[in-house]
Amino acid sequence: RNREDSIIYKALLRKHGVQVVSINEPIDDSPAGRMLEGMIEVVDEFYSANLSHDTIRGMNENASRGFLNGGRAPYGYRRVRVKVGEAEKAKLEPDPAHAPLVKRLFQMCLGGMGVKEIAKKLNREGHKTLLGRHWTNTVLYYMLTNEAYTGVTVFNGYRYWDSKGGKPQKAIRIEGTHPALVTREQFEQAREILKSRSPKLTHPRTFS
Repeated sequence: RNREDSIIYKALLRKHGVQVVSINEPIDDSPAGRMLEGMIEVVDEFYSANLSHDTIRGMNENASRGFLNGGRAPYGYRRVRVKVGEAEKAKLEPDPAHAPLVKRLFQMCLGGMGVKEIAKKLNREGHKTLLGRHWTNTVLYYMLTNEAYTGVTVFNGYRYWDSKGGKPQKAIRIEGTHPALVTREQFEQAREILKSRSPKLTHPRTFS
């Protein structure tokens, strides 16, 4: 569905004596056939780009209303379906089985424990992640810096540009879309503690 890629790779294949045959669009290797092939590729590329644009627009609209676009719910939450007119949308609600542990994680962090120490403690106690695995520094760091635990929905937060070098994508951030598990103050304090422990600011030997 990319005209530029199609031209480059088909030219390389022809150079090596390989013929590309389309079952759905049988086209001969004549000048008229190549012209028709180019027209079909242009139409296909337009259809793909237009569909992508409409999909992104719909996802942005969905996120701006505080609904989820997909993906797994963060640890401590579960997805619930809500009726919006004739459609069903997904939102987050606290998971009674895991929400208390999330609150405890932030309390341990605010109490001075690092992610490595927290991970060891949770693993000793037999706690598992949603995938049934042991806790790691990376997982805990992601959780302690995930704004979703303050009741905020963020969409497009890490997609500031697309793969084709298009215009920057503005992140959508909506507060109060679901019950918070920690306060904004607790979240900011935890983030500052983790930031202060970063090897970029503090020598790794200082903290284990």
